[in-house]
Order: sequence, then structure tokens, then C-alpha cells
Amino acid sequence: MIAPQEATPHPLGATLPGLYQEDSLVQRLCAALDAVLAPDITLLDCFPAYLDPSTAPPDLLDWLAGWVGLMAIREFPTPRRRDLVRRAHRFHALRGTPAAVVELVEAAVGLPVELDESGGVGWSVDPGAPLPGRDRPGLIVRVRTGSARPDEAAVEQLTQLLELVVPAHMPWRLELAP
Repeated sequence: MIAPQEATPHPLGATLPGLYQEDSLVQRLCAALDAVLAPDITLLDCFPAYLDPSTAPPDLLDWLAGWVGLMAIREFPTPRRRDLVRRAHRFHALRGTPAAVVELVEAAVGLPVELDESGGVGWSVDPGAPLPGRDRPGLIVRVRTGSARPDEAAVEQLTQLLELVVPAHMPWRLELAP
């Protein structure tokens, strides 16, 4: 049994001049083309929904994640992937800042994050006063995991996400703390 065809919202036969609208062969040919083109027209009519992270199918969501540079989120649960893709523009705008690191990690793993930066800013009226911060640049990203220890794949995904937002010149490490 042949499945029923979707009705097209834009039938071709109705767009032809009057001479061809009375020709049964032309109308049958147009009806056959309507049956072939109906799924494509429906897809094009719904195209904005495919590009919206809130409504995109999961496989297309992975494609959108690739567009915005978040390939590491493919194994995350779908609601979390949708949220990360939706907020990707913000992560890219904040790239290289402590706010980007904290926001991305908290959005990705849903756990609190602490940063330990090496730099600092200060002033003194005494010449030769000690400088703030540490001598060597660095960043420690500390994630409070609770009692559960994440698996290696989750740590690797988080590392890939951190590489997106931590400045390239900054040495950093990830610490998972209970």
C-alpha cells in the first residue's frame, strides 16, 4: 500500500495559465510534481525551526554545535546541549575572560566553579612594594564535583570546552575537587 501524500501548500497546477489548467495531462503531471516536492516545500517552510536550538532535531543540534565551535558537547544530554548552543554567542563574546570560563563550565556541568588566577592589580605609595599576584602566569579551574567522580570522557569534554574560552597564552589546569 502506498502511503498518502502530503498536500502541498503551493500546488503547481493552479499557477499555470488558463490554457493549461484545463489540460488533464498537464494537471496530472503537476500533481505528480506536487507529490514529489511537498516534503521539500514543508522543510523550507519550517527551516527557521531547524536552525533554532530550542526546536532543532538532536542530530541537527550537533551540526549547529559544530557551527558555533562546540563539538565537545555531543555526548551531553539534549537539554544541556540546547542551552549551550543557544548561549554560544555569549561564550564567544566573553572569550578570554574569567566570566567566560565560569559561565561555560557551570552551564556545561551544572556544578559550581572556582577560579584561581595568578594576576592581580594594586597600588602603593611606597616604592618597591611587592607586586600582587604570583610571578608565573596561570589559571586553576576548580570544579566542585560533590561525592561523585566524573569519568574520563566527561573530563576530556570539559577540557575541550575550556580550550575554547581560556586565553591561548595562559597556562591552565583543571582540578576536580569534592
